[in-house]
Amino acid sequence: MEALLSRYRNLTVLLVVVVGQLLYLAYQVKTSRDERLIRVWAVSAVTPMAGVVEAIRHNTIGFLQDYFILLDVREQNRKLKADNDKLRMENVYFRNQLSTAEHARALTLFQAQSPSKTVAARVIGNSTVASAKAVFIDRGSTSGIEKGMAVVTPDGIVGKVVAVYPLVAQVLLVTDPTFKVGVESQKGHVHGVLDCGNGPCVVEQIQEEEKVTPGEWFFTSGEDRIFPKGFPVGTVIAVQPGQGMKDVKLNLSGAPGGVEEVLVVLHGVHQPIPVGPVVEDSTTKALPPPPPESGAAGKQQAVSQTEADKVVQKYEQIGKEQNHVYGGLASGLPNFNAKPPANTPATQAPAPKATPQTPPPPAKAAPVLPLGAPRPKPERPTQPPQ
Repeated sequence: MEALLSRYRNLTVLLVVVVGQLLYLAYQVKTSRDERLIRVWAVSAVTPMAGVVEAIRHNTIGFLQDYFILLDVREQNRKLKADNDKLRMENVYFRNQLSTAEHARALTLFQAQSPSKTVAARVIGNSTVASAKAVFIDRGSTSGIEKGMAVVTPDGIVGKVVAVYPLVAQVLLVTDPTFKVGVESQKGHVHGVLDCGNGPCVVEQIQEEEKVTPGEWFFTSGEDRIFPKGFPVGTVIAVQPGQGMKDVKLNLSGAPGGVEEVLVVLHGVHQPIPVGPVVEDSTTKALPPPPPESGAAGKQQAVSQTEADKVVQKYEQIGKEQNHVYGGLASGLPNFNAKPPANTPATQAPAPKATPQTPPPPAKAAPVLPLGAPRPKPERPTQPPQ
């Protein structure tokens, strides 16, 4: 470095002097806006560098700020998601609690109305045997459960108890292939056997001459010695003729595979098959029909107010007054233009009877005289003596 300065000393000094002179001139010279030229040069030289430094600072600090803000937002999203999941779980829990309360209320009402002695139980699991359709309930021998007892719900039948343990019992569902139920139709009291093991439920052993219509209800007949007579089973959805026997398909009123609360019949009592329509939801409250109105209001309500009914009533009244029978050939046509007689009020006094008057004597006819004969003088009336 020293060798370079010693070699170009004169040139270096000249450059320093020239630069100093230019700076001095720039300090003295002003622009048209009364600004020194050296200040303009300095600002113009520093501005690009300042812009680069500011861009670097803004990008760096902005990136750090966005990073920390995103971290905060991500944490807030995580908390909101956790709260949302918690609220969903609580919603599902409360819905299940409400559904359980409704089922429990329906079971309680059904127990109060049914003459059979029952005990409520909850389904706690399914059977481990793949070929059998069975469930486990949380009632056992300690609750009086015995093998062979019927299991029902207010909607329909579920199955029967096939195994009993101290605290639990195994229930074979009616949809199992080995389970058969004796049923009886509501209208014609046709007896058959319910089989739900091969897909849709069918009622077997019904003769061709027996009358079964779609929509008809079937109830337990009690012939299987498991279910008491009178429990609803389902409705007929299709009836087709078969080979000697009718092919009757049935839709179960209950859902044996999806129930949560059931009733185990400890002591069954046979009931008659209901005659009227089956009310599926017995918990629905309905108002009684309004009583019939009596008096003038009831009569006025019974009279039709249409124009056609008024014309019919008018023609009927004309026929009664004229003793005319509509449809008879010999009676002819009534006089539809006749006005009905005005009804006299009951309180009006009867009109006085007119006294009979004697008719005046007939006047004597004048005698016929011949042409040209003098006419007789009229007789003057004689006055009585005073």
